[in-house]
Amino acid sequence: MTSAGRAAHTARAPSSFAARLVRTGITIGVVDALWAVVLTVAYGRTITALWQGVASVPFGKAVLEGGVATAWLGLGVHFCVAFTWSAVFLFAHAQSAALRRLVSTGAGVAVASVIYGPLIWTLMSLVFIPLRTGNPAPAITARWMVQLVGHAFFVGLPIVWSAVQGSR
Repeated sequence: MTSAGRAAHTARAPSSFAARLVRTGITIGVVDALWAVVLTVAYGRTITALWQGVASVPFGKAVLEGGVATAWLGLGVHFCVAFTWSAVFLFAHAQSAALRRLVSTGAGVAVASVIYGPLIWTLMSLVFIPLRTGNPAPAITARWMVQLVGHAFFVGLPIVWSAVQGSR
């Protein structure tokens, strides 16, 4: 095989699980962070408070008074969560022929995104965060619904799209 042929073959070869995880985790981490910042500013809160709030889930309420350092900690937590949900999807994709068939088309990517993104929001806000913090689950309000719908576009879609790109 010529070097050009090898290069073309390499470009088409599916990427490793680790490479897809890095790409997917970074993509979703950035896209969801930007979505969170836009909502935070629209709601009149500070970006520092946003990321401190994220950090408070695993590290407790004391980080809410920690300044910029704990905001950076929250951004790190955010990326850990993004990588975790990316890994869950990638694992499901690797294990499920039905899921691979579904996301083999653009319409299937959209369907998976509309299911997976809101599922993440629902589990995080109603199950995992309340279990971790001991706080009650939030009320289902208009803001909660904005997050639910937004997670289809700004969480589900980037995860599903990015995850399947390297599998083809």
